[in-house]
Amino acid sequence: MEYTRLGDSGLKVSRMALGCMSFATSSEQMSWTLGDDGAEPLFRQALDLGITFWDTANIYGLGSSQEIVGRAIRTYTRREDIVLATKVFIPMHQGPGGSGLSRKAIMEQIDASLSRLGTDYVDL
Repeated sequence: MEYTRLGDSGLKVSRMALGCMSFATSSEQMSWTLGDDGAEPLFRQALDLGITFWDTANIYGLGSSQEIVGRAIRTYTRREDIVLATKVFIPMHQGPGGSGLSRKAIMEQIDASLSRLGTDYVDL
């Protein structure tokens, strides 16, 4: 795997990222998504290939993608070996902190994402 610096940040990332939008629990009724068991070979292959940049978002699987990603990190690797990215914006619920890019929404949604991911920080 080739690695590069992410902009001027100094953060070293794999040139390929593992996009985690396809991971979700079956309760979201999205037939194309994979739960923990279905996603396991993809996490293992990504790690075997040296992919250290994993991308998710709060809206993926209505949060369940982040739960699956968090469990995968704890099961297959170490948190410090992964560059973890997440995103906010799309509505998660009604109310002032449920969507958008206001300080309130960002703070509320990052707290919820950190809880689902089971970590105390994201890298991006």
